[in-house]
Amino acid sequence: MAFWRWTVAVIVFTPFAIRSLKGNWKELIKNYKYILIISFFGVTIFNTLIYIAGKTTTALNLSLISITFPVFIIIFSRFLYKEKITFRKIIGIILVMIGVSTIITKGSLTALLELSFHQGDIWMLLAAVIFAIYSILLKRKPKELKLIPFQYASFVIGLTMLFPFYLYEISITETVTYSSNAIGSIIYIGICASLLAFLLWNKAILLIGPTKSGMVYYTLPIFSGILAYFLLNERLSFFHFYSAVLIISGILISTIPKNKN
Repeated sequence: MAFWRWTVAVIVFTPFAIRSLKGNWKELIKNYKYILIISFFGVTIFNTLIYIAGKTTTALNLSLISITFPVFIIIFSRFLYKEKITFRKIIGIILVMIGVSTIITKGSLTALLELSFHQGDIWMLLAAVIFAIYSILLKRKPKELKLIPFQYASFVIGLTMLFPFYLYEISITETVTYSSNAIGSIIYIGICASLLAFLLWNKAILLIGPTKSGMVYYTLPIFSGILAYFLLNERLSFFHFYSAVLIISGILISTIPKNKN
């Protein structure tokens, strides 16, 4: 899954990136160590760990653990960039996590109390830490590296590092039959969740930093609920609106600077 999603991303990205890649080639070579690290964390490991985690834990656990990654960003930013963990940030994070947890559990306290932990939870927690590190490292991107060639290089290198693991996996598993639904899903994930999402995420971090980007990430459940309502005809309940208010309030409290006047 990880190998094919990034293969699709690289194939689609190539015609748009190849010219700028030539123009930024010397800078890419100069910063090859940084690009190797970024590629390894963001492309090779992160999504792969999520797929590994999903084999031995529940979707509920995956969702709840995934919301910890912005918290890790704030913690790492405190140690690496000396960013203050203000009272407003703490309150904002608490409100947001309550809101997201409410959506995930559908407003059921019983769902939280009945949680059981699995081996996959450790893999998912590691994935959250990895993505936080990846996001923090993006802030240190050398200015001479332009976004498009830098991103394309990280995709290609990350995919190359995935290739040996792909060969190993197909050598020990049965032949996979790809249905039209599976192929369509991989194409969507490759183009939207890999290529476009990573480009937008990286651009956001360059503009507003990893901490604010991490907090805005919490709007994902809101958009998921809206899309599910329109595309899947799922009902919206009171807890959806309650959760949305908490999430939006938490994001605003933690990201909007306090007026000193």
